[in-house]
Amino acid sequence: MSDQTPGPGEESSREEPPPEETTGSGGAPVVEVVEKDEVEAAREREERETSVQLGASITERFVAAVTGMSLVVTLLAFLSAMVIGALIIAISDDATRDSLGYFMAQPSDFFVNAWDIVSRAYSAMFRGALAGTGPLSETLVAATPLILTGLAVAVPLRTGLFNIGGEGQMVVGGTVAGFVGFSLTGLPMIIHLPLALLVGIAAGALYGWVPGILKARTGAHEVISTIMLNNIALLVLSWVLTTELFRRADRVDPISKSVEDAARLPIFVEGLRVNVGLIIALLLAAAIFWMMERSTIGFELNAVGLNPRAATTAGMSPGRSVVIAMTTGGLLAGAAGAAVILGVQGRITDGFSAGLGFTGITVALLGRGGVGGTVAAGLLFGAMRSGGRLMQAETGIALDLVLVLQALVIVFIAAPGLVRAIYGIRAEGAGTGQISKGWGS
Repeated sequence: MSDQTPGPGEESSREEPPPEETTGSGGAPVVEVVEKDEVEAAREREERETSVQLGASITERFVAAVTGMSLVVTLLAFLSAMVIGALIIAISDDATRDSLGYFMAQPSDFFVNAWDIVSRAYSAMFRGALAGTGPLSETLVAATPLILTGLAVAVPLRTGLFNIGGEGQMVVGGTVAGFVGFSLTGLPMIIHLPLALLVGIAAGALYGWVPGILKARTGAHEVISTIMLNNIALLVLSWVLTTELFRRADRVDPISKSVEDAARLPIFVEGLRVNVGLIIALLLAAAIFWMMERSTIGFELNAVGLNPRAATTAGMSPGRSVVIAMTTGGLLAGAAGAAVILGVQGRITDGFSAGLGFTGITVALLGRGGVGGTVAAGLLFGAMRSGGRLMQAETGIALDLVLVLQALVIVFIAAPGLVRAIYGIRAEGAGTGQISKGWGS
């Protein structure tokens, strides 16, 4: 009979029907359970994509963790950028261009002139960035706000947001910190300096909270709102510097009163400009690393950035994560503004941010949204800015060429597939070069 139970040693010829169970544990629908698992699965894929092979050296592991690529690909990316930059430097030199006019008659002149200008330019850039305590100090001074504005973009980037408002948030933070720094007098440093720093950081956080809450409550795109807030901050700064509350009594140009000594960030070595702002930037970077990689809040921010729908199904709040990410970005940019005013300039001037908030976007993208990569990118850009000034002074090459070199580095670092294709390198390596998800992901 067809309903007989098979005896011992016999196999049933019947196929078991698929289970009709449509609920998971606790009565939750299977679809919802699957969507909840997407958060963990997406995170595991992300970790696998940026994992380092077990056989890699410590140096290779470090480079892969910072850049997301293998050591060889990273070095070749920098080499490629430097080679193309050398060609641009050579063509920009008058003597080298003139020698092209009789290249076929005496080609050696072209190569001699090209080598001379390129070697002098790169030598000056290196010496201006790292050769000695003075250049190293200027590199760290230039890198401090870049690290903070880079992190101000990197944190929202990990949550699927593009914070274009670092410039405005930096302006607000620096302006408020500077105002507290010069308006309060007679306070000891132990009170005045922390107060000015905290108020400036809080002002930047508040200015980042605004586009965050607009995004969470109304769906207003953070790119549009932060661009408009940038304009508001810059225009308000120009206005307040014309008022008696801010402007120095003996000046007619837009410059504020000087920050009290008790509110100035202490320097490390007399005669050098590097100051405690660098330590603050590194401490904030360490705190952000812990938050993004070790805390529950960081897990939620990453999960929302990877898959908002799955995060919602898992009980997370994308709106809350958006507000936290944008507020944190504003906090970091505000710290950058406070570090510039209290640590370097000592007074508020129109346009003191000097585009550092926008440069932070490229720093974060070069750092692939990671904390370590962003810090390394900030140091690199700081070195190029510091070295570029000496390069311009010694060779007459325009400082704007440093921006060209930065762009070339970004192109090759951000496109490891291009580097592998140029040099015929297989895709296997210490990292994949996967960049963090961002705007429109």
